Amino acid sequence: MVVSILGCGWYGKALTRSLIQKGITVKGSSTSDEKLKQLSSKGIIPYSVQFDADSENFDSSFFECDVLIISIPPKFRKGETAGYLPKIERIIKTILEYHVSKVIYISSTGVYGDHNNEVNELSDPNPDTESGSILLEAEKLFQKETDFKTTIIRFGGLVGPGRHPGRFFAGKKDIPNGLAPVNLIHQQDCVGISEAIIERDAFGYLFNACSSDHPTRADFYGRTALEAGLQAPEFINELNNWKIVDSINLKSILNYEFKVPHWTDNLFDEQ
Repeated sequence: MVVSILGCGWYGKALTRSLIQKGITVKGSSTSDEKLKQLSSKGIIPYSVQFDADSENFDSSFFECDVLIISIPPKFRKGETAGYLPKIERIIKTILEYHVSKVIYISSTGVYGDHNNEVNELSDPNPDTESGSILLEAEKLFQKETDFKTTIIRFGGLVGPGRHPGRFFAGKKDIPNGLAPVNLIHQQDCVGISEAIIERDAFGYLFNACSSDHPTRADFYGRTALEAGLQAPEFINELNNWKIVDSINLKSILNYEFKVPHWTDNLFDEQ
């Protein structure tokens, strides 16, 4: 089996480590020469792949794969808003041209918005941010295609090695919405869910990928900051807009059991 990962960053590198250990050939893309060298050093076949709204540059052999994973969120800090969907359209055109049959598109639970409710895969998305709106439109572009099957993974907030949550708000004061629940997923489960989809050939589905443990922002980020030896953040004791993200498909379709089901004390000591 060959898996190509378009946008082989924090999540992609962790996934490739596990896939390679299972004997799967992995092709990984980046737009940086330095990052391509890093990919090669980890046993990943490196490819320079560049898609923009009005141009593209790639080696066609990157798309010779059994599964294509697309992990390229909009670059809002670099001003990529209107250009993201045309870029996705170019990628889809390329998928069709090279007859890729199975795709995983990485999205976000941000497509639901914070509307003071619990949501699952049967809930209608109602984004309340620009990023959520654009990701939802990108999902629809993949879902309408019939010549290949796309599974969409909506990840919660990403935590794990290199993303210690104790650092997110350490030392800050008067942070709003301290009583709102967190919706997070550990890197181990990002990898585990992706592998389960590939192993079970579960394409054409939608999965919310988020731990079922939802402590308040104040409790979780305060505790993890102290565990990291940092100054605890100070949250305002209030509950404004919130959501709790649940998944019915992880259990019913994948029979997936979380590797990190609870945000236990000292979980991030080595991270």
